[in-house]
Amino acid sequence: MRTARIVFIAATLICATMAFGSDKPSIGVAEFTNDTHASWWYSDVGRDLASMLTNELAATENFKIVERAKLGKVLEEQDLAEAGRVSKKTGAKIGKLTGAQYLVYATVTAFDTNTAGTGGGIGFRGISLGGKKEEAYLAIDLRVVDTTTGEIEFTRTVEGRATSYGVSGGLSRGGFSGGLSKYEKTPTGKAIRGAIIEITDYLSCAMVEKDDCMDAYKAKEKSRRDKSKSTLKIE
Repeated sequence: MRTARIVFIAATLICATMAFGSDKPSIGVAEFTNDTHASWWYSDVGRDLASMLTNELAATENFKIVERAKLGKVLEEQDLAEAGRVSKKTGAKIGKLTGAQYLVYATVTAFDTNTAGTGGGIGFRGISLGGKKEEAYLAIDLRVVDTTTGEIEFTRTVEGRATSYGVSGGLSRGGFSGGLSKYEKTPTGKAIRGAIIEITDYLSCAMVEKDDCMDAYKAKEKSRRDKSKSTLKIE
C-alpha cells in the first residue's frame, strides 16, 4: 500500500513537471532574409543571424527551442525559408515534423551607416583612437507564425542603433561567427546585436510574460512610427 502511494505521488510530480514545462512556447527561427544593400551581408549571414537569435532565446529559458539543423531541412523542403509564410495545411505538417508551434521570420529591411570626422585622432602601435565618429542603424521586420493555424500571431519592426568613436586594430573577435566576426566591435556589429536582443526581449514579453511590459513596446512602436512620419512629406 505504501509502495503504491509512493509510486502515485512520484507519477503525479512527474506529470506536474511535464505540464509546467509544456507551458513554454515551442519556437524555431528561420534564416534571416535581406532587402538591403548592406555590405556585411554574405551568403551565410542569414543562417548566422538565425543562430544568434536562437541562442539568445534559449538563454532566456522562456522557450522550448527547435534546433536549427532540424528546422532548416524541413523549411528548405517546404520552400518557406524565403517566402516567410505558412499555409494552414503546410504549417501543421511543419509543426508535426519539427515540434515547433511557432516559426520566427526576420527580414533586414533597412541599414545605414555614417562616418564623420571629429578631429583629435591619435594612434599608438597600430591602434587608432578617436578622429572619427561612426553610426549605424538597422531595422528588422519580424513575423511570428503559428504553425497550427498558419496565422501571423505577432509582427513588429525592431531597430538597432549604435554609435562610437572609431577604434581599429588590436581587437578581439568573439561572439559573432563567420564573416560577421570582423564587425564584432564596430557600430554595425553593436546595432546587429542590439536588434537581436530587442527581438528576444519583445518575444519574451509578447509570448510569455504578457503583462505590463507590452505598454513599453507599444510606446516604442509609436515613437518609431512618429519618427518615420516626420521624415516624410505628407500632404
